[in-house]
Amino acid sequence: MSTVVALSGGVGGAKLAAGLAAVLAPDELTVVCNTGDDFEHFGLPICPDFDTVLYTLAGRANPLQGWGLAGETWNVMQALDAIGAENWFQLGDSDLATHLFRRGRLQAGDSLTDVAMALCERFGVRHAVWPMSDDPVRTVVQLAGDGGELAFQHYFVRDRCAPAIRGFRFEGIATARPQPRLTALLAGRATEAVVICPSNPFVSVDPILSLPGLRNLVAQSAAPVIAVSPIVGGRALKGPAAKMMQELGMPVTARAVATHYGDLLDGFVLDHADAGDAAAIEATGVRVLVTDTVMTEPEKRVALAREVLAFSKQTAKRPPT
Repeated sequence: MSTVVALSGGVGGAKLAAGLAAVLAPDELTVVCNTGDDFEHFGLPICPDFDTVLYTLAGRANPLQGWGLAGETWNVMQALDAIGAENWFQLGDSDLATHLFRRGRLQAGDSLTDVAMALCERFGVRHAVWPMSDDPVRTVVQLAGDGGELAFQHYFVRDRCAPAIRGFRFEGIATARPQPRLTALLAGRATEAVVICPSNPFVSVDPILSLPGLRNLVAQSAAPVIAVSPIVGGRALKGPAAKMMQELGMPVTARAVATHYGDLLDGFVLDHADAGDAAAIEATGVRVLVTDTVMTEPEKRVALAREVLAFSKQTAKRPPT
């Protein structure tokens, strides 16, 4: 049985992952989630990207914000606020149950992957959703000028992405082992396509691809690599990717995202708003699909997933450079 491997961050990636899950059987799709955003809060291990994918595939994500659980209550946060506790990172009451479950299983000796598989089972998610590694990797934001560094969640949530940046580093990446089930999939012949979801290239996808040996394994696999642009019409539909590109001195274009991924790509998916970038990207040897990539409704997630899958079947693996 052939398998599609999707590399995902949070909200945007989760939407495409849900579309893929709607058209592929459980043994035909594996979603690998960034863990660079993970951190500990109130003594609990928080895995924002994995949990967003989990809740989305379970049909339980908050439909307005895309993350967290629908119908959430906030009694614990209100009680913490009343006693003056740190409350910049909001954890709903039901969401807290996920983190408490994760902490208990990790303390009992389970791996992060073991916990992920158990959570998928309990949430009724039949498709495989794995962390990129069982070893800790933490994204650190390098601030412009003499601003020093910030842990990612302090930059992203507490400071609302306000500080200007000059780059990123991934603490622990040199010794982190890639998800062993993923490396086995990529080394074999069963992977039909690798889909890079429309997630932030710098802080959602790069941590995955920066795991030792993983980028080369993706490049050398028999599967075509297809990326979906997270930039539409010069802006990011969710998150700070456009602001980051500006501060990194990059043009805020879909073409710049394709350039960032470089020779890893065999195909690239653009929105109609960026059709003008297609020729320049194709000139680099990357096939381009122009379609509607804005997934405002569940039906559009499924439609985009079908188009990406059809495009992957039509896209040949480029010879290694």
